[in-house]
Parts: sequence; structure tokens; C-alpha cells
Amino acid sequence: MMSMMIANLPTAFCLLLGMVLIIVEVFLPGFGLPGISGIALVGLGVVLVGTNFGTLTAVGVLLVIIAVLAVLISWVLRKAADGKGNSELFLHEREEFGKQEDMQVLIGRRGKTISVMRPAGIGDFDGVRLNVVTEGGFIEKEQPIEIVRVDGARIVVRSIAAE
Repeated sequence: MMSMMIANLPTAFCLLLGMVLIIVEVFLPGFGLPGISGIALVGLGVVLVGTNFGTLTAVGVLLVIIAVLAVLISWVLRKAADGKGNSELFLHEREEFGKQEDMQVLIGRRGKTISVMRPAGIGDFDGVRLNVVTEGGFIEKEQPIEIVRVDGARIVVRSIAAE
């Protein structure tokens, strides 16, 4: 029994690794190395099953692999479309970065314009470059500015010289 399991280990390895590579290919753009390698490994695994157990068994294994891949790929894509698939893994740090309350600490900071503002441009606040919008009009380059309001991701500034 153990010798039969050891003898079929390369076959199982080819089939499983091939399926994993095909699933990885779903998330990569184009038809590249993981997809081709996955198809080749599944093909090699099916050929090994055919030589060891017969053609009918190989066809059955191929049909099972196609069905399992179809179910897995549809499940993974559905999870990704819902946005729940990787939220536990990747989004915890980002959730707190973009909150409105965090951006309110910028109000009152003074800096200078890096570009001409017509009314949007770039401001430098203690070495931090931010995309900003003026309250109303045009502000020349290298002019002192102050952050007066934050509306979501929009940072509103006014010229200090205009006061």
C-alpha cells in the first residue's frame, strides 16, 4: 500500500501543482508562464495516470480536474468581486489611512506652492507634497499658503499673502 502511494506521488504532485498554477493564472494578466506550466503539468499528470491505470481512468481524472477547476475559479472570482476575499489579509492598514478625521489634522498647516495653482496644484508642507485646490483663484509658484479646509480627499488652501 505504501509503495503504491510513493509510486504515484509524482502524478499527484503534477496534478495538484498544475491546478494551483492554473488558478494563479486567473489573476495574472495575459496568458503567461503559470498558465502554460499549469496546463503542461496537468497534461503530464493525466498521461501518467493513463500509463499507470488505463485510458478510461485518465479521462475520468481529467473530467474531475476540469470540474474542480471550474468550481474553484468561479468561487475565487465571486469572492474577489464581493470584495470579501482578501479584506481580512490586506485592507486593515488602508481602512484607517483615508478616514476624514485623520485628514482634519492638516487644517492650519502652512507651506508653499510648488506649482502654479489654477486653482489646483501641488503644495509643499514641511517636505510633504500634497495635491491641493485653492479657495478661489490663481496662486503663483513659490507663494506661501495655508490649509483651510479638508473635504474628503480634497485639500483646500488659500494664499497667506492675500490676508
